[in-house]
Amino acid sequence: MNAPEHFFLPDVQSGADNRRLAIQKVGVKGVRYPLVLLDGAGTVQHTVAELTMSVCLPPEVKGTHMSRFIEILEQPRAPLDAAGMLAMLDAMLKRLEADSGEIEMSFPYFLRKKAPVSGVESQLDYQVRIILSRESGRESVMTVGIVAPVTSLCPCSKEISEYGAHNQRSHLGIRATLREPMLPDALIRIAEQEASCEVFGLLKRPDEKWVTERAYDNPKFVEDLVRDVALRLMAEKRIASWTVTSENFESIHNHSAYAELSGVNP
Repeated sequence: MNAPEHFFLPDVQSGADNRRLAIQKVGVKGVRYPLVLLDGAGTVQHTVAELTMSVCLPPEVKGTHMSRFIEILEQPRAPLDAAGMLAMLDAMLKRLEADSGEIEMSFPYFLRKKAPVSGVESQLDYQVRIILSRESGRESVMTVGIVAPVTSLCPCSKEISEYGAHNQRSHLGIRATLREPMLPDALIRIAEQEASCEVFGLLKRPDEKWVTERAYDNPKFVEDLVRDVALRLMAEKRIASWTVTSENFESIHNHSAYAELSGVNP
């Protein structure tokens, strides 16, 4: 009896290529996939990530096997913490028979917060971006990026005005390349603690009074925000290099104020 026809389908991707040009990144982009995460409090949360997964292709190989990237996502696994994400990178490189590659994932990340006076709880969302990468012959590297919504209040407006000061919602961004695994929670807290005031999903009137007065007593320019966050990042031994950004969505202008500061920790 003859074998089924599909047993003899040629594997074109594994064929030789005579152009002899290595490709630094080849894979899949724009993959939307559900993820189960383990946050810093040990809480399991479900989210949907947009992923880019790629490997380096040797110059003698014609193509990679695109379906294998999705197979990695389909593997059963425990809720992902930092170690689990790095293990997923290892699994991808092994499955694709590659010695270097990268996984980039962006997703909404939720933390449960208590209002400062009433104590009512609500969830607040943050945008998180994680890049897992390895170059040939080197250790895997994890880069974590967060964007935290915060309040900023203008020191100049407070100084020159008799009745108050203008404030605005701001986006504080941190991108940190790590020496040791680190979840987004710690970076989020640094951003919130260095703002004029953090924001909350749910506030009662006593809480609203508290956050208004907190911001008024803690005015910061966009320059102050990035410098104060930078000082915190410089003291964090788990971080190798970092970039902090702040965009203040001005309430008295039709444009944003912006600042960016980067550094490398010794």
